[in-house]
Amino acid sequence: MNTRPTALIAEDEPLLAQALQRELQALWPALHIAATAGDGVSAVQLALQHRPDVLFFDIRMPGQNGLDAAAELAEEWPAESAFPLLVFVTAYDQYAIQAFDAQAVDYVLKPVRADRLAQTVTRLQNRLQQRAAPHATDLDPVLSQLRSLLQAQTTATPAAAPLHMLQASVGNQLRLVPVSEVLRLEAADKYVRVFTMDGTEVLLRTPLKELMQRLDTQVFWQIHRACVVRATAIESVTRDETGRLSLRLKGQSELLRVSRLYAYLFKAM
Repeated sequence: MNTRPTALIAEDEPLLAQALQRELQALWPALHIAATAGDGVSAVQLALQHRPDVLFFDIRMPGQNGLDAAAELAEEWPAESAFPLLVFVTAYDQYAIQAFDAQAVDYVLKPVRADRLAQTVTRLQNRLQQRAAPHATDLDPVLSQLRSLLQAQTTATPAAAPLHMLQASVGNQLRLVPVSEVLRLEAADKYVRVFTMDGTEVLLRTPLKELMQRLDTQVFWQIHRACVVRATAIESVTRDETGRLSLRLKGQSELLRVSRLYAYLFKAM
């Protein structure tokens, strides 16, 4: 069945969003703009509602940037649906452009130029045709690109010294927790919950992104944008009827969901 391709535009500057929409309508008349959003949170909600084929996400948006919005969307996206193709909209930023080029992620610069956008449209049309072909592979290439961008974002800052001790709050006291005793970390509002092997739970004020810059990624695996676990503590991994993965840590009864972004860690399944 030949269905009309759809897209969502997330851009916090209304005039730029309108300009992008006009140019897309001129270059790709068959494309239907299902919705526009002015911030990252709304973009995620509208994308889940409309399930477009293509996302045009501004990198810098209020509340949640385009990269983090795409990561959240990847985790919430229905398993039975192909994840949208990604195009990031950005002002000239040498680091961002180098990262996009390195991962073959498409981008358009502000202000939007018709000739450059035409190249993007051609690439998107070709990739949608490839997806529609019989026996086309799932969304791994898009997720791989997004995952690499997120990792590049984490490592963009100067390397910090490895962490060996965490300074955590327990009530009104400060407790030092050796990293060697950490079982898992979970982002929760403004804090990170740290679970230790002896069953203790403490709170950190340091964002999970910052902690990951100083933790050994061979020891601590990120399985969700808000959850990191000690790899050697993983006891079992299960797949449900929709294909989503969950894991259980040794000595723990709780099942922890594995994001589609990080399911590659368990691709042997």
